[in-house]
Amino acid sequence: IAGKWMQGPASLPLTVKHVLQVSSAKRPQTPQPPFSYNNEEVEYSNNDKSIHFGGTFTYPKTGGPFPAILMITGSGQQDRDETIFEHKPFAIIADYLTKAGYAVLRVDDRGVGKTTGDVQSATSMDFAKDAEASLAWLSTRTEIDKNKIGLIGHSEGGLIASIIASRNRNIDFVIMLAGPGINGADLLTEQVGAILNSTGIAPEASNAYKIVYHNTLRNTITEKDSAAAYSKAYPFFVEWKSKQSTTVLSALGITNDDSNDKKMIGSMVTQFSKPWMKYFLATDPQPMIEKFSCKVLALNGSKDVQVIPALNLAGIKSALAKSKSKSYETKQLDGLNHLFQHCKTCSPAEYGMLEESFAPEALEIMRKWLDEKVLGKKVN
Repeated sequence: IAGKWMQGPASLPLTVKHVLQVSSAKRPQTPQPPFSYNNEEVEYSNNDKSIHFGGTFTYPKTGGPFPAILMITGSGQQDRDETIFEHKPFAIIADYLTKAGYAVLRVDDRGVGKTTGDVQSATSMDFAKDAEASLAWLSTRTEIDKNKIGLIGHSEGGLIASIIASRNRNIDFVIMLAGPGINGADLLTEQVGAILNSTGIAPEASNAYKIVYHNTLRNTITEKDSAAAYSKAYPFFVEWKSKQSTTVLSALGITNDDSNDKKMIGSMVTQFSKPWMKYFLATDPQPMIEKFSCKVLALNGSKDVQVIPALNLAGIKSALAKSKSKSYETKQLDGLNHLFQHCKTCSPAEYGMLEESFAPEALEIMRKWLDEKVLGKKVN
């Protein structure tokens, strides 16, 4: 079956074949046992026993107490390894940093693996509370240095880390991997434009689409319910459409069928009205980051089309300048995408096609920063 997969204005080629056996993707970086460190499967619950967590706790076999890291996954339900397209970036990071002398806890998200809990009504704030329950468990372990506990958050995990660090003075350090530095609605608007461009849609068309997309987001945030949001968003779309050239509309896959237009805007409003999305859209991480007092390293790939590096790193840096953090660094890594892979087209559709799961230089940058800022080592 050959055709196209379409979502909104995005269009990607799709070929489906009948095969006798599905071959496994090559993922050479995925750590394999036996491990040179302690690798414990752990389970624990939050204070009110409403959620039971499952995770993996790794730490060196000798020495200690060790600086400890809680890893926080990105958006969507993720397992403890943040598995996506058979890539396991959190397993790779945990393996690398544990070998370097750090204790690392990585945990299944709600509804995944051994972790329970409601997902449908949960927001980033709820996930932050989950992470705080994991921090509480981590602090009970005798292997760790309780004065050197920090967070590594990827994508939405960076926002969750910001929530936690803004209200917990015991956090010693935060590493944000493609974490948000601007308002959620603005972030997603820039994201959709960059993704469209990465699929070959001309900037003229993607910029035009960003206008109607952002308006729909804003209406969903400000109106009392989805019906009210739709009553504002659809007329705006009709007026916007009347002003666009046939070239732009064709590039975006928008036809003269009004019923399709209504379905598209209705679908967008429904999606944006879900609890997690609505919270994310309305949240600005900068006031949270301004409350930091911990050490911070913020990294972004230069080819990231989901969390645009220039805008988000600038937002993080501006907020940190107003914070009590005495040590912080923001850095853009050349040639890396949102998953910190070296990429070619750098679109999300390419993530699974790449063998590399996580760029070695990104691992080294994190390790050197931790060694210098957390352990106080001199690093060349």
